[in-house]
Amino acid sequence: MSSTPVALVTGGNKGIGFAIVQALCKQFTGDVYLTARDPGRGQAAVTKLHEEGLNPLFHQLDIEDLQSIRTLRDFLKEKYGGLNILVNNAGIAFKVADTTPFAIQAEVTMRTNFFATRDVCTELLPLIKPHGRVVNVSSMVSVSALARCSQDLQQKFRSDTITEEELVKLMTKFVEDTKNGVHEKEGWPNTAYGVSKIGVTVLSRIQARMLAEERKADRILLNACCPGWVRTDMAGPNATKSPDEGAETPVYLALLAPDADGPHGQFVSEKKVQKW
Repeated sequence: MSSTPVALVTGGNKGIGFAIVQALCKQFTGDVYLTARDPGRGQAAVTKLHEEGLNPLFHQLDIEDLQSIRTLRDFLKEKYGGLNILVNNAGIAFKVADTTPFAIQAEVTMRTNFFATRDVCTELLPLIKPHGRVVNVSSMVSVSALARCSQDLQQKFRSDTITEEELVKLMTKFVEDTKNGVHEKEGWPNTAYGVSKIGVTVLSRIQARMLAEERKADRILLNACCPGWVRTDMAGPNATKSPDEGAETPVYLALLAPDADGPHGQFVSEKKVQKW
């Protein structure tokens, strides 16, 4: 078994994920895994980084496939005995002009951004080693979407005692409400992406709380962050940041000093803790 520290980025073949892998290869002393759903695209991304003199490794990961997550989990367990850094970056967004019915957009977006990210956490968080770092890439859109929720929903999502089970029920309810055409009446905003990222931010707060309760001595730090509005296939060419700039906050959180005691359980943007 290798004693080399190991970092892993989901959705690493392009955009912000690719830039995070690139930065970690330069700044992290250890093995850096670029993961992607499509092995061809993943290998091509790794080759591109090799041409820059960097040495990422590749492992297939489709976050929507539980078997794929568990194969990766077993690989990390056997080869490294765990994981030091996990960056959950993989996610999707429908374009504004997309004509796919809203209920379908809601279901697909929620399945990837919230439920699949949660599955990765369920399988990989137990592998995180002492002083490990976990970064869940969320979005400022979660903050604006939260502000557009009903007071009742806002209270639930801001609660310091909400459980993962309660959060899952709420995310499921949003999808059901869109199918029944009552999501606005039920207090939800008109953004599937925004609600899915509320899920990611609140999940991060819950996970951080559990780590503080169950593994306090391990000093693991887990946060959600917003990379900013970044020029990627997702956000389009008019966004204000380059992928490298978008990677700055996630990489900062991934590389928090071993003796750091925070931030933990926070929502971070531009390397600053934001009010949730």
